Amino acid sequence: MACHFFRYFPSLSVLKMSIQTVESTTQVFDVVKQVISALFVILGVIAFYHFSEIALLYRVLFLVAIVALSLGMLFTTAFGRGVWGFMLESKQEVRRVVWPTREETIRTTLMVFVMVFIVGLVLWVLDMCLFWGIRLLTGQV
Repeated sequence: MACHFFRYFPSLSVLKMSIQTVESTTQVFDVVKQVISALFVILGVIAFYHFSEIALLYRVLFLVAIVALSLGMLFTTAFGRGVWGFMLESKQEVRRVVWPTREETIRTTLMVFVMVFIVGLVLWVLDMCLFWGIRLLTGQV
């Protein structure tokens, strides 16, 4: 949208360069935050195993806190905001799904079980015929 705006107002090209500088700085800062988040998680896992003499409960709580802080930092980046938006849209889509009734679910599950049994039976008969044929060809009858 900004590109179209500056096409009509070329005298504001300084503003365009300023916006591009801010966007590139933001992208670099986002990458730094993503790397720091990954490092925090890696260091948290290393600390989890390094401090093995501390009770397991405290180490797990520490690791969960580190992961939560890293996710919080990650969600402040453009990538994190995109992931969060995707999660919210997915939640809305799940609400729109028409779920099958209990009877439909039971009927479909039984059909799957019957088909699996039939295919298993066919494969077993095919295996037995091939086994019999190989024994006949090799003279082990």
